[in-house]
Amino acid sequence: MMLANMVTAINNALELLLRENEEVVLLGEDIGKDGGVFRVTEGLFDKFGERRVIDTPLAESGIIGTAIGMALSGLRPIPEIQFAGFMYLGFSQLVNHAARYRSRTRATRTVPMVVRTPVSGGVRSLEHHSESPEALYSHAGGLVVLEPSNPYDAKGLLIKAGRGGDPVLFLEPTRLYRLFKQEIPEEAYEVPIGKANILSEGEDLTIITYGTMIPVVKDVVEKRKLSAEVVDLRTINPLDNETIVESAKKTGRVLVVHEAPRSFGVGAEVAAVIAEEAMFELQAPVIRVGAPSMPYPFPGYEKYYVPNEKKISDAVSRLLSL
Repeated sequence: MMLANMVTAINNALELLLRENEEVVLLGEDIGKDGGVFRVTEGLFDKFGERRVIDTPLAESGIIGTAIGMALSGLRPIPEIQFAGFMYLGFSQLVNHAARYRSRTRATRTVPMVVRTPVSGGVRSLEHHSESPEALYSHAGGLVVLEPSNPYDAKGLLIKAGRGGDPVLFLEPTRLYRLFKQEIPEEAYEVPIGKANILSEGEDLTIITYGTMIPVVKDVVEKRKLSAEVVDLRTINPLDNETIVESAKKTGRVLVVHEAPRSFGVGAEVAAVIAEEAMFELQAPVIRVGAPSMPYPFPGYEKYYVPNEKKISDAVSRLLSL
């Protein structure tokens, strides 16, 4: 076993993938000699060289487009985009090409690539450095969208994605990179894609969340001594509808929490699934907590934007009173 934060866990996963398959290559801005803006790829350039860990120009569309070409040619690229807000420049490459090749070629060609990028805020960053675009890319179809909340899941999900055959968007919550450490196996292991994780059992309500909101939700549950079933989605697309519906039926009350804007978000999809499959078992409407429907604010205002313990606790009180 090894004690790792999320940065260390992802670095370890990338090293294991590079060692087990010569077709795996990393590419991105400053990921080589500098080890990436958050040092996630630190040391890999020295171990594997410039042909496996490739520094690229500052051109997100070019990075993703090149990775697609590599994947179609037999390689397994893992490109890094420095921040999710910069990835919009490569939106066309991801949505029009990476996501469509399996469909376009009637499954004769696939794009086995994993795009890594930091997401979400809470670290007082500038504009374009705190985006939460998971719903946007999930809506496009053809892309697997993952967002781990802890080092164990980060390593296992990345290894699973890196060995797969589909284009994957691997979202790494910036605030959780070094927030805490966790014991994880040193060897390679996989965490299943499309399977949510029940973090705690409960009877009174279900709280469905993921990413940066996991530690915030856990704090609310602990401080209020709630009998809450906390579900970490881990996979945004495809959703684990079975776990979501079973938990909703069990407790009868559901709160969905995410940092991304509330409107048209993951919470809306989760609420719709529950309405279709578990409406008659509910004791109250599904309540959502998310950010306002506006661009991420400047650092001085983010505490008013990002859901916090008070907002989540108030939503819990409202839900339990219905």
